[in-house]
Amino acid sequence: MTIHFIAIGGSAMHNLALALHHKGYKITGSDDAIFEPSKTRLEKKGLLPAEMGWFPEKINENLDAVILGMHAKQDNPELLKAQELGLKIYSYPEFLYEQSKHKTRVVIGGSHGKTTITSMILHVMHYNNRDVDYMVGAQLEGFDTMVHLTEENDFIVLEGDEYLSSPTDLRPKFHLYQPNIALISGIAWDHINVFPTFENYVEQFEIFVAKITNGGMLVYNSEDPEVKKVAESATNPIRKIPYETPNYKVENGVTLLETPEGPMPIEVFGKHNLNNLAGAKWICQAMGVDEADFYEAIASFKGASKRLEKIAENSRNVAYKDFAHSPSKVSATTKALKEQYPDRKLIACLELHTYSSLNPEFLKEYEGALDAADVAVVFYSPEAVKIKRLEEISAQQIGEAFKREDLIIYTNPESFREFLQHLKFGTEGIALLLMSSGNYGGLNFDEVKGLI
Repeated sequence: MTIHFIAIGGSAMHNLALALHHKGYKITGSDDAIFEPSKTRLEKKGLLPAEMGWFPEKINENLDAVILGMHAKQDNPELLKAQELGLKIYSYPEFLYEQSKHKTRVVIGGSHGKTTITSMILHVMHYNNRDVDYMVGAQLEGFDTMVHLTEENDFIVLEGDEYLSSPTDLRPKFHLYQPNIALISGIAWDHINVFPTFENYVEQFEIFVAKITNGGMLVYNSEDPEVKKVAESATNPIRKIPYETPNYKVENGVTLLETPEGPMPIEVFGKHNLNNLAGAKWICQAMGVDEADFYEAIASFKGASKRLEKIAENSRNVAYKDFAHSPSKVSATTKALKEQYPDRKLIACLELHTYSSLNPEFLKEYEGALDAADVAVVFYSPEAVKIKRLEEISAQQIGEAFKREDLIIYTNPESFREFLQHLKFGTEGIALLLMSSGNYGGLNFDEVKGLI
């Protein structure tokens, strides 16, 4: 097949392009800007466009399909040409379904934890030499790409994102996969630019459950009241399996998971990650991996990229960075660090960077999110607020939202950098947590490593 990608440089899009190239398809693509690591990865396989921009002449009747990325606009000249020629145009999730409609589709959904759970499942499968197709939202150790597609594998594991499919298809991605086996890890209001009310957001998960194939399976986190409500109210003919956080304890900075064979040390920590692990175990068992083999494999799982990633450590201090930005993730991650390092001073730094987090109406959702920290810091860029064309927010609004009188707030990247440089790593035992989907206005994380 010959396939053209409109907006080939995106994180998900370039991984799909690489996977299809590996499968033997002929791939072409365009984009108006491509950044690292997409640029180098595409270049290595000869898939990097010769020049940036949109070129309608690349679209012709010899193409078997066009895949449209979210980054493209509805008036994109290549899209208009493809529509004019009557070519088959797929969104990213639509094409993944097309590639997997004859497989057993395992879809991991939830406002938080889905990348980690998908990564855990793939780690266990890889450890046990079971080859599966997959799509995951982070680069994993031991895996070349974030997407892998074959003709022969029976299973495909898909991270089920609730965000929109494409500029011309405004359905949430996970509505398109029609899972045979599904999981929901948690429901906490997100993407308020698309789902303006909490009720509207929850409805997307109800639709997701309704799309599980008859006779299929739903694994769900019974500790989340919204998830429990959605799962228990579903009337389609599916098997429902609840899971909850397993028993564990922390001793000398090591998390020990209770198993039938006794306490087992694991690399990941925090109640939310142990909860994720319980969900992953059920999915792996549904895919044919027995409990003992799951435990043996999961002991060596170190976490997904950008998810609670240790960046520096010595005998006195430790530093982590995490992708956390929604209130529930921020709260869970902060609590996890405090539980793991109870004798260290926890300094939790959060960058408000996403559309939702910078929205004055949404800010109140952060109440209590940083309460587990000894020192709580929030960084945001007024410039980012302007770029996103949002209503201006003040430091006072942020302070009131978090309901923490000693909250430290920075809007200047240099001031925040100076704050980090003046922390007493030499005299105090510190656990530093940097939470952001951005980089605090240009913070070099290697610099942070040098401070510890």
